Amino acid sequence: MERMNFFVKGQKAAKALGGFPGYLSKSSIDKNLQNLIYIRVSQINGCAYCLDMHTKDLRLLGETEQRMIMLGAWNEAHKLYTARERAALAFAESLTKISNGGGVPDDVYAEAAAHFSDEELADLTIVIIAINSYNRINVAFRTPAGDYVPGQWG
Repeated sequence: MERMNFFVKGQKAAKALGGFPGYLSKSSIDKNLQNLIYIRVSQINGCAYCLDMHTKDLRLLGETEQRMIMLGAWNEAHKLYTARERAALAFAESLTKISNGGGVPDDVYAEAAAHFSDEELADLTIVIIAINSYNRINVAFRTPAGDYVPGQWG
């Protein structure tokens, strides 16, 4: 059952998140990696709307079905993901699961810092914060999934 449509009834509140897409469109983190992170974080958070959206967007960017399907086990699929992608996914998982205690482990941070410049690491953090924010809105308000049309949000 859908609850309130946050993006219609909560337009003023939604504007608070409005800076994320514009900033990330110019980010040092490429669109494919952003979308891989969006999918993995959305899997963790159980956000069907974001899974629908970002798999469709990533398909248009030329990503393979195999890499999208295997995201749930990325750490076991070393041939499919680069070391940089694995570092980003580990960082994204740690930051998303921060309530597990201990924050982002030093080894995960060090691996991310080895593959990303300071500016890129800041951008990577914003990528993760942004998708976690949207996941929580869509989960809280049960935004229906399946009807997203690529490009509909800009």
